[in-house]
Amino acid sequence: MNDIHARLLDLGLAIPQLLLPRRGADLSAWAVIACDQFTQDRGYWERVRQAAGGRASTLNLIYPEVFLEGDDRAGRIAAIHRAMARYLEGDVFAPPFSGCVYVERDTPYRRRRRGLVVAVDLDCYDWGGRARTLIRATEGTLPERLPARMDIRRNAPLECPHILLLVDDREDILLGSLAGLPDSAEPAYRGDLMLGSGSVSGWRLDREGHWARIAEGLEALRRRAPGGFLYAVGDGNHSLAAAKGVWEEIKAACGGEIAGDPRRFALVEIENLHDPAISFEPIHRIVFDADPDALIAALAPLPGLKAYPVEGAERLCRLVGDPGAPQARLGLVAGSRCLVLETAATGIVTAALQPLLDRFAGGAIDYIHGEEELLRLAGARPPAVGQRPEERRAVGILLPPVRKENLFETVARSGPLPRKSFSMGESVEKRFYLECRQLLY
Repeated sequence: MNDIHARLLDLGLAIPQLLLPRRGADLSAWAVIACDQFTQDRGYWERVRQAAGGRASTLNLIYPEVFLEGDDRAGRIAAIHRAMARYLEGDVFAPPFSGCVYVERDTPYRRRRRGLVVAVDLDCYDWGGRARTLIRATEGTLPERLPARMDIRRNAPLECPHILLLVDDREDILLGSLAGLPDSAEPAYRGDLMLGSGSVSGWRLDREGHWARIAEGLEALRRRAPGGFLYAVGDGNHSLAAAKGVWEEIKAACGGEIAGDPRRFALVEIENLHDPAISFEPIHRIVFDADPDALIAALAPLPGLKAYPVEGAERLCRLVGDPGAPQARLGLVAGSRCLVLETAATGIVTAALQPLLDRFAGGAIDYIHGEEELLRLAGARPPAVGQRPEERRAVGILLPPVRKENLFETVARSGPLPRKSFSMGESVEKRFYLECRQLLY
């Protein structure tokens, strides 16, 4: 094995064979937001379909989770696999190349978020709470959410990523060393993203000199990584866990590792936790078919819980979002009724909240990115143009801001946070599917 490839493999990485849309392709049709966004808004996904307009689009390669319940799952997955094969056989992609992609993304909220698209070794990843691997989950993983994703991964001829990994790079060693490349090369792709989601540019890193720079940066970070913890899964943990599950099935069926099998690896984007263009936002909760007073009673075990009403959703959002609040604050919304819930619980508030919600509501909970979407679902906002009014009674729970600085230390010490404890940015800032990699030949 070439020395640079051996160095990268020791860091849990491999140089993938990448497929990009052919030059001149319309990125506003091709690139689609992560499938686990807008899970209560079929209208959004209808707008995506209209924006794609029948052109080649990653919409045909993914399974938006809003359609998981009550849909023809087997038929939809078969259609995804057919679309993948059709795109490989047609003129959708430019010729494949061995390399990575350096990415810069502007969102409606922040400019120049940087990343590195590369393949990671699934043998270096474990989502369990006692993981001591290079790649670890930052939030709890629900095994029941894996089968649908694994069904898509099995027999899929292609993968396209929405997984984001984080490195703890306070000095900006890794991506800072790559940021000068755009001055010396034309981007492999550049364009606007659909539905007002900003823009994205990507540059090919297809020379050994590029790869050596990546290895040097990551080797420096690993020397200071707590307990060998180099990569934290920031987004897409269930998709990465599904890829891991399929790979373990393949190994078990063949009595061990299969040399050269591309399914050992998964395509991801690596970003810097300390990039000022990355914010951690809370993921709010919506509880369906619930009575707000019964929900408050179910939350009574929260330490020192106090509940008091406030006038209007705007004031509620300000109070919950106040970083100087003396105690943790949650917001409860049910139609025009708004309450602040104060608790003396310390640390990440989801650690105390989630077990109580699970006991109260079971599977009738969803996880919502963005205050406005939560307020709409809870009846405090009218539906947007083109959206239907909500038919189910729901109670929304607003969560307070989340600090990101000590994520690695916390996970290394205590294991993954409760599921859905934070979101990397707002909904429209999530990763868009763009690059692809062939899994079956």
